[in-house]
Amino acid sequence: MGKMAFRKWIRPALAALPSKRNMILAFILLLVFFLIATPLFNRWMYPLKYEEQIFYSADATGVDPFLVMAIIRVESKFNPEVESHAGAQGLMQLTPSTVNTAVEKGRFSPAFRDSVHDPAINIHMGSWYISGLIREFKGNRVAAIAAYNAGPGNVNKWLNSGRWDGSKRHLSQIPYGETRHYVQRVFYFHEKYRSLYSHLTEEKESYTLPQ
Repeated sequence: MGKMAFRKWIRPALAALPSKRNMILAFILLLVFFLIATPLFNRWMYPLKYEEQIFYSADATGVDPFLVMAIIRVESKFNPEVESHAGAQGLMQLTPSTVNTAVEKGRFSPAFRDSVHDPAINIHMGSWYISGLIREFKGNRVAAIAAYNAGPGNVNKWLNSGRWDGSKRHLSQIPYGETRHYVQRVFYFHEKYRSLYSHLTEEKESYTLPQ
């Protein structure tokens, strides 16, 4: 295309553009749209259910509510009817052995064994369990999250043998690929739910997981 032909083509194209004022207005409207739509889109992508039960149980057991949200998202996507092939049930996917431990050591009613799918009961028992794991691993929430997936026996074995140092930085040392991926996902959703729903709590503490 020659220079003259190019000029003949580009001039009508430039003339067809809206005025500078209209372009600025369109840009502002587009910016406002994204400012409004982005939070709505994020909450659609990362929905939250049973927040009252989560905050109640988190407060009662002393666990980070956003960690509970993250675990529920990874375990069941907030579907209380989910049951795994291993018999894990409900929002926080509690196994029969975990439920028995909660009944025996957490002073939960034995009747709860028949109500594991109930969201309030499941969240309360699951919150108690993750809180206990955090205490067992001396505040190391990374190790506690790994133990929620792989079991505290396995995690203790890895730590005691030096196979894994218990840090997020060295997740690649965890022998189980499923557990590595699980911990990464929980961290990811913890940040998402904390950023989107921190307004739901009046707690001044900043719920951040260790790096």
